[in-house]
Amino acid sequence: MSQQLNSFIHLVFLGFVALFPVVNPIGTAFIISPYFSELTRAERLTVVKKITFYSFIICAVTLFVGHWILEVFGLSVPIIQLAGGIMICKIGWGFLSSDTNDKPDEKTSTQIDLDRIPLIQNKIFYPITFPITTGAGTISVLFTLSASSANQDMSLYLVNVGALLVSVIGICVLIFIFYLNTNRLISYIGSHNEKIINSIMAFLIFCVGLQIAIGGIFHLIKTYS
Repeated sequence: MSQQLNSFIHLVFLGFVALFPVVNPIGTAFIISPYFSELTRAERLTVVKKITFYSFIICAVTLFVGHWILEVFGLSVPIIQLAGGIMICKIGWGFLSSDTNDKPDEKTSTQIDLDRIPLIQNKIFYPITFPITTGAGTISVLFTLSASSANQDMSLYLVNVGALLVSVIGICVLIFIFYLNTNRLISYIGSHNEKIINSIMAFLIFCVGLQIAIGGIFHLIKTYS
């Protein structure tokens, strides 16, 4: 029992430390803040709940059956990295190219405007949840953690998978907290500085996507050389 407990705690810590930098809920919260700029607090809460739920589903499915899904479609992790990197580059470039000077002020009402929710509804899963929040890097890390948790002893396997799920839940809690409260931090910074931060984060997300794509190309070359 003590061995299982030690293994559980170790994997919870390992999973959290491995997932935190690739999900990066703090930095990503700034990146997706333009999507929330016109939402009220109540609307943002509704949207963030869905993003958090979708993020958990993606991580859980990847952890359990992601490897078999890729085998069914004949895909490899480097291909996922390359495609995901290109998608992230496109999103970053879109933010860099967009004109945010005429952006309306954020509404402070707590009433939900049902006419505005559908506008962001189509973007909750793509691109906000995937690939911005949980992208190719997250999937790669989960594949690695899933492989390391494999064990012929079913009880140990369940303990290991349970530990990784706890790590995923911890990351999702951080996603919820930071995504919901990003605009509070931005309001302290000011609208002018917000535009500067958004431009910097747009450039960084473009660079992150480029790095992921190049990493996928590198692994493809290494695999087939």
